[in-house]
Amino acid sequence: MKITFLGPAYPYRGGIATFNERLARQFILECKEVDIRTFSLQFPEFFFPGKTQYTGNPPPQDLRIKREINTINPINWLRIGNKLKKEKTDILLIRYWTPFLAPCLGTVARIVRSNKYTVVISLVDNAIPHEPHFGDRLLTKYFMNSIDGAAVLSDTVRLDVAGFRNDIPVSVAPHPLFDNYGKKISRGEALDALKLDPDFSYLLFFGFIRDYKGLDILLKALSHPDLRNRKLKLLVAGEFYENEASYRKLAIESGVGNDVVFFNRFIDDEEVKLFFCAADLVVQPYKTASQSGVTQIAYHFDKPMLVTDVGGLKETVPHEKCGYVVQPEPDDIARAIVDYLDNNRKEPFTECVMKEKLKFSWSRMTDAITEVFYRCLLKQLIKAL
Repeated sequence: MKITFLGPAYPYRGGIATFNERLARQFILECKEVDIRTFSLQFPEFFFPGKTQYTGNPPPQDLRIKREINTINPINWLRIGNKLKKEKTDILLIRYWTPFLAPCLGTVARIVRSNKYTVVISLVDNAIPHEPHFGDRLLTKYFMNSIDGAAVLSDTVRLDVAGFRNDIPVSVAPHPLFDNYGKKISRGEALDALKLDPDFSYLLFFGFIRDYKGLDILLKALSHPDLRNRKLKLLVAGEFYENEASYRKLAIESGVGNDVVFFNRFIDDEEVKLFFCAADLVVQPYKTASQSGVTQIAYHFDKPMLVTDVGGLKETVPHEKCGYVVQPEPDDIARAIVDYLDNNRKEPFTECVMKEKLKFSWSRMTDAITEVFYRCLLKQLIKAL
């Protein structure tokens, strides 16, 4: 079986690129022929909210990656579409997470499908964006009408996809473990590397900061009376994709300015283990969500989690077993943190995490995609008959 990926990969950085490369390696382990076509231009610089779209790491030597797709050049879409059409790969696997890419990806998919051979499957992160804009649904509909089937990472996204297409095969597999950040190290070693006081307990908010991720809710939760005067600090590790000053101001106004340590930068792969191994509890106070790669990094490093009851987050964190599922409200988050600290939940929750993470294998993800492929072939056969 030959599989061509279409989506972020080296030299682009971030969770989706990391996911695509790890998934490609899993398919290769399963004796599939794999190549990745990534972007020559992904987002125009004025459109991208962070400091850079690119990693400074060396290119992976075990993957075939070509930079070919310009997301704002329709002539390029036609050229790449016709090129892939002639190559007749068995599966064109397209990563979809933002309506901005719908015209490009939807056009390429339509051209490739016209060879009557390639099955176009989308791995859908979000059918409905966390921060909606005018025209999102129209753009996503254009893309969804260009594919043969989809694989999704949560039941929440499956239902969203069904709102656009209920006539295609869709398979659900949870986000696999992000197991590519190295082995866990001791808490002491991590704290020493980050120059943090071992006498404190640490909460971790990890990843780029946008409004929908709810850092403001967490800062307000820290000001709860039951969390004051404790040896507790919050680590905020990730690049701000919006105004950092407003969050620093909120921390000061909430009386927790000295209890928050900001690491305002993209966290390189080799540093990820430091933050997770230093943390006592990983907190995801999201206001909206589909699923989260942060959860799967926490699982890899055996860390209990607090997530909010939005989107598909609760599907992967059993409440009061591996952590907490609470409402995205400061008081609810604060009460869960108090319970964790006062009732010594760390050890039993960690034991549960170590058992639960066995469910999140990469082979389960590849199985879901190949299942969609064969269901698409069956559908085509039945139609031909």
